[in-house]
Formats: sequence, structure tokens, C-alpha cells
Amino acid sequence: MTQQQREALDTIFRNGALDIGGDPAVQREVFTGMLTSRPLPDDVILTPSVIGGVPVLEVEVEVEVEVEPVGTLLWFHGGFYVLGSPRTSAALASDVARRTGMKVISVDYRLAPEHPYPAALDDAVAVYRAILASAEGRNSGRDVVPDPGRIAVVGESAGAGLAAALLVAARDQGLAMPAAAVLFSPYADLTLSGDSMKTKADVDPSFTAEAIARRAVDYVADADPADPSISPVFADLRGLPPLLIQVGTHELLLDDAVRLAARAAAADVPVSLEVTPGVPHLFQAFAAMLDEGDAALVRVAEFLAASLVATRS
Repeated sequence: MTQQQREALDTIFRNGALDIGGDPAVQREVFTGMLTSRPLPDDVILTPSVIGGVPVLEVEVEVEVEVEPVGTLLWFHGGFYVLGSPRTSAALASDVARRTGMKVISVDYRLAPEHPYPAALDDAVAVYRAILASAEGRNSGRDVVPDPGRIAVVGESAGAGLAAALLVAARDQGLAMPAAAVLFSPYADLTLSGDSMKTKADVDPSFTAEAIARRAVDYVADADPADPSISPVFADLRGLPPLLIQVGTHELLLDDAVRLAARAAAADVPVSLEVTPGVPHLFQAFAAMLDEGDAALVRVAEFLAASLVATRS
């Protein structure tokens, strides 16, 4: 059945109205409509909040017996730094929350071109700092070491590149590392130098290199696209927590994921790279209709469970 499922998903993408290289205002509406057209399950609770001065959306799955979530997923949505919001990624985020028993804090970081680099990274660091601070004890005004072993970072596409950049920035600023990070199809090279930008052009049903290049200019603006804080494939990744990177072979961004994993491995970072054949960008969001998507999220849940246990043992 998976071949039929993959073909059906490919048709959905190819016939969709989204043009990521089009007018941002128009495409934001299209993007939002595509990803929020189906209602979330009734037990998913969305709570807008502000953390570290940045808007966030807390995503939780209601349970019959009230229990403390086993940890927090700090989530960064996709959209090439120009489109999207925590609401557009709430379906995938709530699915991962359900499978892991964790609470999601999805960051509504500022978007380009109105807010180019480093606005998104500044927002990411501000939220992460605030989450660490909230984990500190306040007994008699004395601080204790925060428990980063209960925090994992998750990103989709541009959000995955942002998550990687956040980890590097947090390390450089002396902040505690989270237990782990999950990167779905990371957009991690805004120089667009990966070979797959050309070799996968005929099979990627969602994007073109030209459209991605237009969005890259929006985010980079006057900065250098090879800056490691913009393109983590060029960053020093030493000291980062365990990484799980997932990508499909029908993606222009395939080489972003492969090179980021290689960069991490060369820096002695525990990293698992999972390349799923024949599937498009962010296939995990279609776990309900695609066997490979469900299998990928099973591995995500297993990875997070093992990572949280390892840091707390």
C-alpha cells in the first residue's frame, strides 16, 4: 500500500495552490489554509502564551488522569522563515506530544521579510533562556541548576535549521544543553549549495530551487548566507546533544540533512540520520495516511524517550 500512499501524497502536493516563492502575504494565507483545514482532535488543547517576551502556543493532549508531562518539546515551525506559525504545525506537534507524553511549546518567531535574520534566532534564544529560567528553583530566592534533561528541541524545515542554530548559540552563550533535538527535513544551507537542489528537482513535488532562493533572500537580507548562524551546515557543532535527523529522498533539501548529520558526526555529536526513500518534504505530517510517516514518528518517540532517560539516569 505504501506506493499508492506515496503517489497520493505526491498528487496532493503537485496540485496544491501553494507557491512558496510567491507574494508572502498571499502565500501565508494559502499555507495556513492548507495546514489548518482539518480540525485537530477534540482532546488537543491549544493555549496562547508569552515566554521570554515572545509569543508561543502551548500544545497539550488532554488525558483522563491528570499527570505531569514527562518533558517539554520546544518546537519551531517550518515555512522558509517567511510562512507559517505554531498553528500550522499544531497537527504534527500534537501527534508527537501524544506519542511521547510531552508538552509542546511552539515558538511564534518573527518572520521575514519584515523581520530578517537575526530576528528568528533572537526569539528562539529568548524563549529557550526563559524556559531554562522557569525550571530553576526559587526557594528562599536561591537558584538551583535547571533540568535540561526534561527539554528537547524539535524543528521542521526552516524550524529545524533554526533549532540547530539555537543549539549552537546556546552552547556559545554557556547555556545548558537540552536532552536531545529532532530535526525534520532541516533547511540548513541558505547558500543553496547542496547537490540535491538540482538532482532532486524532478521528484520534489512541493518546491523549486528558484522559489526557495527567493525566500532565502528574504531571511538573509544583508547578511552572509554562509554565516553558520544562518546555515548550520557550516557551523561548529561540538558539544551539541544527541540529534535525530529525518529526511525523504524526494526533497530538494536532502543534502542539507545529510551534510548536517555528517558535520555533527565529525564533531563527535551522537547523531542518527534516517533517510526514507520515495517520500517528500515533511512526510511525517501525513502519518495518518502514509505508513512511512507513522513509522518515522514511532522512531521519534523512541529516540526522545531514550534521550530523556539517559540524561536523567
